[in-house]
Amino acid sequence: MEDDRAIDETRPLLADEEQARTKSPKKATPLPVVQIGLLLFAQLTEPITSQSLLPYINELISKLDITGGDRKAVGYYAGLIESLYFAAEACTVLQWGRLSDHIGRKPVLLIGLTGLAISFVLFGLSSSSFWALALSRALCGALNGNIGVMKSAMGELTDRTNRARGFALMPVMWALGASVGPLMGGTLSRPADQFPGTFDTPFWRRFPYFLPSLIGASFTVLIIILVALFLKETLPKEKIRSPSESSTATQNSKAEEVRPLRELLTKPVILAVANYAALAFLDIAMACMGPLFYSTPIEFGGLGMSPAQIGLFLGLYGVIDGVAQFLFFPIIVERIGVKPTLFIAMSAFVPIFLWFPVAHQIARHSGFSAPVYVALGFQMLFMGIMDMAYAVTFMYITASAPSQRSLGSVNGLAQTMISIIRTIGPAMATSLFAVSIEENLVGGNLVYIIFVVLSVLSLFLVAKLPAQLWHLEGDSEDE
Repeated sequence: MEDDRAIDETRPLLADEEQARTKSPKKATPLPVVQIGLLLFAQLTEPITSQSLLPYINELISKLDITGGDRKAVGYYAGLIESLYFAAEACTVLQWGRLSDHIGRKPVLLIGLTGLAISFVLFGLSSSSFWALALSRALCGALNGNIGVMKSAMGELTDRTNRARGFALMPVMWALGASVGPLMGGTLSRPADQFPGTFDTPFWRRFPYFLPSLIGASFTVLIIILVALFLKETLPKEKIRSPSESSTATQNSKAEEVRPLRELLTKPVILAVANYAALAFLDIAMACMGPLFYSTPIEFGGLGMSPAQIGLFLGLYGVIDGVAQFLFFPIIVERIGVKPTLFIAMSAFVPIFLWFPVAHQIARHSGFSAPVYVALGFQMLFMGIMDMAYAVTFMYITASAPSQRSLGSVNGLAQTMISIIRTIGPAMATSLFAVSIEENLVGGNLVYIIFVVLSVLSLFLVAKLPAQLWHLEGDSEDE
């Protein structure tokens, strides 16, 4: 009995999907559209707010006294701001996840959304002080346990027959937010210059980047109201048992309670989190280095794009990527399986990083012309392929959880690791970019060589994953 209980307590949430397809005649369970829709709209707030900073963050920092007028130092301080956000998140996200295992997903989600709205308003009002900017982003990170809680809720709203479709929607919403956010940030920043008829007042001159912050925060407040009114709690409540069931209740109570952290560190959890960490590190490096590269003048190793051009490019990528993920990801996973999909997606980082110096060389010889747009188009294609890695990784992490009651803790643990990685990633990527250009290391291309090598090494972690999602022998296939 003790052995049986031990097996049950470490049983992953997801069964082998391949066996589920071949042995179970059940059709896919319909997705709960309204509840998943509310969850996805809550997720949408994060990329809209965070990605709206990208078109103007480097321009904003370059105007602050902290750079001393040194354009080459902008990348360092831009990376530092993002690193502080993730450092603060790393200190709290596990506790938010574990708290959601106790009090439910919805209350923690509402706290995170409220913190996001407040901190974003503060960011828009802090455009004259670097440390005020940094503090507002750190506050946002400390109050934000949402992404782990959202993935826990998605795992609870879906089952093994429809989980791929459910998790495929999360990158779609991120892509949508990554499209709207940069367009909003690039279009609405400096409104006194862009729309002088309406915004040419002392307030908008003093706070030229407040308008995108205000719009993003207002959208977040709207989502808070919708979630509070209509989102149902996804964490199952403990059933009330009759006295005759007390024996069973006592026997099963350990399986249902939230486990200590040490019991979560199983091999599946460690392996899934390690792959997620590799993906997050490479992606945050690309995400931070991209706008910096695009905005840096051609003579300093970039493309010399304006905030509006950067916003348009990132917005276009978001639209194309979102549509592609929605239409093709579930089909690709069904045809070739989860592991091959992840391997192909992670392999795409190699051409993504190689394409930065290629685009620069084209711009250096022919200016910012049609060939540069073609080069950026190829990079956008590989970025879309890479983005499939997120949905697959979310499925592996959900599959690795010992039980449903520990799902919030497992996702919190994963997000803690990712926050630590993302604390290092922006500062490392932007600093390497700056040093490579300032010292002309390998012709200014050392940063790209380093990340290509790291991209190749990440494939060894993918190779360690099982071909299908985890399950134990003897698990029922007839659920």
